[in-house]
Amino acid sequence: MLRPWKTIFNISFNSDQTLVEQISDVIRKEIIKGRLERGTPLPGTRILAEDIGVNRKTVVFAYEALIEEGWLESKYKSGTFISENLPLIKKQQPTVQKKTATFEHIHYNPFYLTDRALKGSRIVFNEGAPDTRLVPLKELSRAYKRIFLRKGKWGLLGYSSEKGDYKLREMLSLMLSRDRGLNVNPDAICVTRGSQMAIYLVAKVLIKSGDTVVVENPAYYAVQKIFRETGAILKTVEIDNDGINVEELEELCRKTKIKAVYVTPHHQFPTTITMKAGRRIQLLELSLKYHFAIIEDDYDHEYHFGAGNNLALASSEKSDNVIYISSLSKLIAPAIRIGYVTGPATFMESLVNLRVQIDRQGDTILEHAIAELMEDGTIKRHARKVVAIYKERRDLMEACLHENFGNAISFNKPSGGLAFWIKFNEPIDLIQYIALLEQKRVQIVPPGSFYLNNQPSNSLRLGYGSLNKEELTEGLKIMGAVYKKLNS
Repeated sequence: MLRPWKTIFNISFNSDQTLVEQISDVIRKEIIKGRLERGTPLPGTRILAEDIGVNRKTVVFAYEALIEEGWLESKYKSGTFISENLPLIKKQQPTVQKKTATFEHIHYNPFYLTDRALKGSRIVFNEGAPDTRLVPLKELSRAYKRIFLRKGKWGLLGYSSEKGDYKLREMLSLMLSRDRGLNVNPDAICVTRGSQMAIYLVAKVLIKSGDTVVVENPAYYAVQKIFRETGAILKTVEIDNDGINVEELEELCRKTKIKAVYVTPHHQFPTTITMKAGRRIQLLELSLKYHFAIIEDDYDHEYHFGAGNNLALASSEKSDNVIYISSLSKLIAPAIRIGYVTGPATFMESLVNLRVQIDRQGDTILEHAIAELMEDGTIKRHARKVVAIYKERRDLMEACLHENFGNAISFNKPSGGLAFWIKFNEPIDLIQYIALLEQKRVQIVPPGSFYLNNQPSNSLRLGYGSLNKEELTEGLKIMGAVYKKLNS
């Protein structure tokens, strides 16, 4: 059983109390405070004596006195413990005095995380996370084991390239070529700790205070926050059924110098719309005409359920100004923090230099293990398996929405991704709706965060990927019942 590494005893050799009394008093007070709980093992008498600088017999006498009083108990061949017969004492919370800085610093507002279950939630319709229960854990653990058993294992434990593990970049280069139409050299890829870090690096390298950046409306809330904190002036362009409105964007370009446009063309976040081919060509041509960067966030490319597969914007011959960001976290699990970014050579050189300043390198062992799973086909097989599962869940979600909401909502069945975008056909108090659902232990994402100024919305993004058949069916049944009660 674990015992404390060090004992915090304040023993005075000039006190009126004997050393035995002082040791006994300290232990009693720690028990009363709740720091030493019932069953907690105490250090051996020899260890404690050496720790506080007294004779071992002094500690023995103190322990014996406390055992006699019922504070402690001795267990044969195990040691001395806080008595299990004591009443349960609530641990006192230490009073922490907050320090107030007298120097100036930049204030960052808290980041509202919508992808994490709140305390008490049982069914969570998140923003579109994968189901961690489907992760190929056995294969991943075997890959780790192989790395630590091979002869050259020590090489992976030192400093490596700031761009990320080379083997992983090779595998990413191959995957991007085969599946997404990009022709990119491994040296032109920078591996990051998730796509969020990639977006942050891109923003810091690309945007200066006062630059105008365009985002889709609605858009990914985290990007809005990152761009604002770089000092960017944010402008929004509406989304329609074909993707970002390029005519509205060009009108904006005529009036204002645009530095960058952030888009999620494969499955627009949050509406799930796929940008049509004509819009893609027009967007790329506008980028060349008005000299702005396109930040393409391809966050869930693997999850496409239709017959076709839209290639990335960055695969086009007109993609000179495209910075491409993607991730393996949505494919494998959120805890697998592997994102990556590629773009024009000079831009990538600067981005890598910045990355070194804030994070010398990524998790080389994890990156190498994932590379091996990509090389032996495990990741590809996992992708095929989960795409089939998520397609079933999407179809079930569609049926449950119709069953529980009927004509109260409108939505387009998404061709990919792990979420639905639904619109209520009548006005609804979403704040009250969310609160009522929380009482039923069902959690949804507040929609206001998708809009630039938290403007009111009549729509919701409901992620279904992380919920199984039973959870989806029950969750949507509760949502439908609460809606009907609210609007009755």
